[in-house]
Amino acid sequence: MKVVVTGAAGMIGSNIVQGLNAIGIDDVIAVDNLTNGAKYRNLLGAKISDYFDKTDFYARFARHEFGKIDAVLHEGACSDTMQHDGRYMLDTNYRCSKDLLDACQAQGTRLLYASSAATYGGSASFREEPQFEQPLNVYGYSKLLFDNVVRRMLPSSKSQVVGFRYFNVYGPREQHKGRMASVAFHHFNQFREHGKVKLFGEYGGYGPGMQSRDFVYVDDVVAVNLWFLQNPGKSGIFNLGTGRAQPFNDVAVAAVNAARTLKGESALTLAELVSRGLVEYIPFPEALVGKYQCFTQADLTGLRSSGCDHAFADVATGVQRYVSWLAAQG
Repeated sequence: MKVVVTGAAGMIGSNIVQGLNAIGIDDVIAVDNLTNGAKYRNLLGAKISDYFDKTDFYARFARHEFGKIDAVLHEGACSDTMQHDGRYMLDTNYRCSKDLLDACQAQGTRLLYASSAATYGGSASFREEPQFEQPLNVYGYSKLLFDNVVRRMLPSSKSQVVGFRYFNVYGPREQHKGRMASVAFHHFNQFREHGKVKLFGEYGGYGPGMQSRDFVYVDDVVAVNLWFLQNPGKSGIFNLGTGRAQPFNDVAVAAVNAARTLKGESALTLAELVSRGLVEYIPFPEALVGKYQCFTQADLTGLRSSGCDHAFADVATGVQRYVSWLAAQG
């Protein structure tokens, strides 16, 4: 099988490349933008057949210059939810994806792509239906706009098209993302550098650290992508989360206790961590007021109906694995 992974040096893309290699697929064309040269580290050890900059790849793919491509796993995007340049966001996340979709349909190439739970925004329900889609920022809108194009063309699609609405993904190979890296990543580094973890205080009717998200470990994201790759008859737009919301407090407890375990120290409860000053609550930032999802939880009805029965790791399990990986990086 010959596949393309866009955003291949990014967090999810690089883990997908590793996952493809693990099931014996090494004819992988990697596509990315390495202006941030440090991202190359995410591809160390990966087996790829070629690499192209994103500014070169899309036009050449549309001209069918790469021969028969079985599938494109499209992870490339601007995922910075604080990016307010709508023109740039739509060009990167919508127009580029739309052109890629057209080229895939013309060539009979399967397309598996990254959407986002940001499409739901302020909604209290998280089902893949238009009435629940209320994005709070232009990032979420750019993803929703492309999802709607996919919805319109699916009945006449010539090949598999699958969109994954990623919830809060965390795990290895996200160090290049800076402030957009997961809370698990930031908690690990805060605890290592300052001996404590900071969480948002009370906001939106939720107590300190009780705002909750559907945190999904990147290995689970890869597993679901590979399941659909191996089931080419399945198309649609699907939530990709655990189906279980957990508070940010749970992530902090898991990260701190995982770090303590590595030092031979015993695990502590949240109350003990707070009383010892290992977890600290800070005022909610004014810049995020009205633009912040206090609760997300993937409705997995659609995913399960497709036949995908993958079992997802909870926060305690996933963060433990992740902290061990981070600590091993030195």
